[in-house]
Amino acid sequence: MNRNEEKQLETLSPFEIKNTLIELASHSQKSMVNAGRGNPNWVATEPRSAFFQLGLFALQEASTSFQQYDGFGGIGSEDNISGRFLRYCEDNEQAEGVAFLLNAYNYLTCLQDFNGDELVYEWVSGILGDNYPVPDRMLKYSEKIARKYLEQEMCHGPALPESPMDLFAVEGGTAAMVYIFNTLKSNRLLNSGDNIAIGAPIFTPYIEMPELEDYNLNKIEIMATEEAAWQIPDVELEKLNDPSIKAFFLVNPSNPGSVKLSDETLYKIADIAKKRPELIILTDDVYGTFADDFTSLAMIAPRNTILVYSYSKYFGATGWRLGVVGLSEDNILDRMIADLPEDVRAQLTARYSGISLDPANLKFIDRLVADSRAVALNHTAGLSTPQQIQMTMFSLASLLEEGKQYQKDAKQIVRNRYNALMKESKKDPIVSGFNMDGAFYYAEIDVKDIIETTYEASFFEWMENEFEPLDFIVRLASEYGIVVMPGAGFDAPNWSLRVSLANLEDEQYSLISTAINKMFDEYYQEYLATEA
Repeated sequence: MNRNEEKQLETLSPFEIKNTLIELASHSQKSMVNAGRGNPNWVATEPRSAFFQLGLFALQEASTSFQQYDGFGGIGSEDNISGRFLRYCEDNEQAEGVAFLLNAYNYLTCLQDFNGDELVYEWVSGILGDNYPVPDRMLKYSEKIARKYLEQEMCHGPALPESPMDLFAVEGGTAAMVYIFNTLKSNRLLNSGDNIAIGAPIFTPYIEMPELEDYNLNKIEIMATEEAAWQIPDVELEKLNDPSIKAFFLVNPSNPGSVKLSDETLYKIADIAKKRPELIILTDDVYGTFADDFTSLAMIAPRNTILVYSYSKYFGATGWRLGVVGLSEDNILDRMIADLPEDVRAQLTARYSGISLDPANLKFIDRLVADSRAVALNHTAGLSTPQQIQMTMFSLASLLEEGKQYQKDAKQIVRNRYNALMKESKKDPIVSGFNMDGAFYYAEIDVKDIIETTYEASFFEWMENEFEPLDFIVRLASEYGIVVMPGAGFDAPNWSLRVSLANLEDEQYSLISTAINKMFDEYYQEYLATEA
């Protein structure tokens, strides 16, 4: 691939560049090693076993009614359904997933005081998918269980906020992003030409979406740096004091840096939010469960913060499309809508008048639900009920005692891969604080930094003049069959690459390091030849 072709390729999203890299790697002389997309190569088995066992019980319940036609079942009865559920568990106690279901039921009814019949009936009806989601925002017990899970995993250290969090179950974190952007725009909380801050480096869509004609927002980058252990320096945080900045979007732990914000940084942001009660914060915390002692901004600055969480990475469930949007019952967005100019409020009242007798006081999170179905289809809104039940099982997998070992093992998997990748590296990119704050789901490798640290300075000057930053990644694919993502697409340094630590076996990461080292030596030999 020549330089002009690489220049053209660099204009694409890194996720589109990846497709070209895969094609190049497939034609190399090596077996392809794809460390591009962060899809985990594991699945959480226990909550899935429980899901399928619950499905069998639900079918047994359905078969007790509507028997006049072959192949049909009814919707069952809530009356004493918990008793029938417990008998089913007793009769099938050796089957995979049954012990999990029984432990979950006991935990919820004994320790959380859930009504057993209501709980099991929600599970049965939900897994059968025999009705629209009711409530549409999230099923009653699914929301309570997911909230409990988020409080456990997203709040290490500080006390839980006084005001509980409302949840909206959505089709993964990507759907959450789309819904939030659209509702902020529809409710005039973000308008064309507004300034927003982006905590960079960051997941590419947070960079690309604001630029779309749909939103036309101006971005101000709040840069974390490797030199600062992927924390945000004070000089960057200071930008958030600018009253023209309407919102701050970040991914925590970061992508591709894969480091959580320190408590010191979190509290500095929270202090800014106190001084700027109109600042909207969106925090995407999908990787939080891989970091030690993780706390979300949603727990420290709850009134300002919208939480996005996806179950996809931790439980190996990208295909399930499971996520939630969380927002404190006491939040600034509801107040900001109430304080809009009278003519704007009248327009919004008209927008939501078909779904509420009091549309002016419709909460922001309920506007999210309505807008997710273009308002007119609000009566069919909500994540499919079988998805919500699987989400419930995943949440319970962490809430039960066995969840501690699962989390320990999940963290160990990615840390082992990180160590395998870095064992042969010319320069270990671990900086002060990384071991303590790292999530280790990705590794960001700075080509420029390694060259300037291990070779003479003129080598990188030559390389920068002769090649596009993408050339290193293109050669890795075409010569060694290795696919990685360009860091520049995440607003990381131009000459950097992102390696997913989720989707390959440990030994394959050693192959990636070896190939990267060979690439450095190849370029260096070319450089020496030009100097001779």
